[in-house]
Amino acid sequence: MQVIVIGGGIIGVASAYYLRKKGAEVTLLEKRNLGKGSTDRANGGIRAQFSSPVSAKLSKESINVWESFESEFGTDITYRRPGYMFLARTEDTAAQLKESARKQQEVGVNSKILDPSEAKEVCPELRKENYVAATYTPDDGIADPHLGLQGFAEAAREAGVNIRTKVEVTDITTDESGRVTGVETQDESIDADYVVNAAGPWAPQIGRMASLDLPISPKRRQLLVADPETPVPESVPFTIDQNIGVHFRPEREGSVVCGGHFDKSDPSMDPDDFSERISLDWSGQVIEELSRVADYFGPSTEIKRGWAGLYSMTPDHHPIIEETIPGFVVVAGFSGHGFMQSPAAGKLVSEIIVDGSASLVDISMLTADRFEHGTRLEEGTVIN
Repeated sequence: MQVIVIGGGIIGVASAYYLRKKGAEVTLLEKRNLGKGSTDRANGGIRAQFSSPVSAKLSKESINVWESFESEFGTDITYRRPGYMFLARTEDTAAQLKESARKQQEVGVNSKILDPSEAKEVCPELRKENYVAATYTPDDGIADPHLGLQGFAEAAREAGVNIRTKVEVTDITTDESGRVTGVETQDESIDADYVVNAAGPWAPQIGRMASLDLPISPKRRQLLVADPETPVPESVPFTIDQNIGVHFRPEREGSVVCGGHFDKSDPSMDPDDFSERISLDWSGQVIEELSRVADYFGPSTEIKRGWAGLYSMTPDHHPIIEETIPGFVVVAGFSGHGFMQSPAAGKLVSEIIVDGSASLVDISMLTADRFEHGTRLEEGTVIN
């Protein structure tokens, strides 16, 4: 069985690896270099704290891989587990978070509901007077997306995946019945039994080559690294103010990675032409808002550097994972959750193609036509 994977981010590389492990002959095509789309610009969070059961299950299955990644792949991804904490300023938001926690507990996620004093115990400089409740998962964590990509890529190459960079797909080929038969590149035609669209922000463009209108929009998001006035211990969880939308997580030596999306306008971006630099006004607003979250962020907080990347957003913040038309598998639209859920995504693609159906997680609800049928899913813990 010949399979072409389009996209050299971590979703594509993981899919190629697991397909090869199941015996498929795999060629991965990336028009730039591996990871140069969204993967190398990801925040690195790994959490199972989702309000959506299918998202929680995708993350749980992925966490099983991340936990053993160093021993299985021989790559230290600097995985550490300070936990995730969502904060609520209002009773309405608290009720939503508590309901989400109950749903998470039903699928085996170790979610805890905290009062403000308990929240301050895990985040010592928290301004607890601003909050009414929090939810906390101590098992959630952080890892390095680039190192994860490198581990999958090296293992894929060793397993026999043909990884080709600087190769741009220009068209999808089909037979008379409409089944996908391969791709056209700038230099050649390549035949395949299956083509996988793992192109992240470019997934809609690849979809159009197969006459598909995928409801995925590339949205620009920014992150910055800061040195807070009071250093943040690595034991402090990835902390999100659910009402304001601002967040921070510990980095090394007391610094943090932080961000938030405050602008009501959220236009789609051209993944080949958008600003990768952060806005100075936005940077100032992030630090100002964080000063209302925790006393780590005093007036002497310093901004070190920052970057912008793209979320591949669907209208309900859930991915599309399916054989959308015969021979064409879409695995895209992870809405900021692609790195953390990439191991499960890759395994599911290999099951769809080699086994004929997915079994790791029930993904029957992750089809592209859910938006046409009005059956979109709900997710209340999106981090912008």
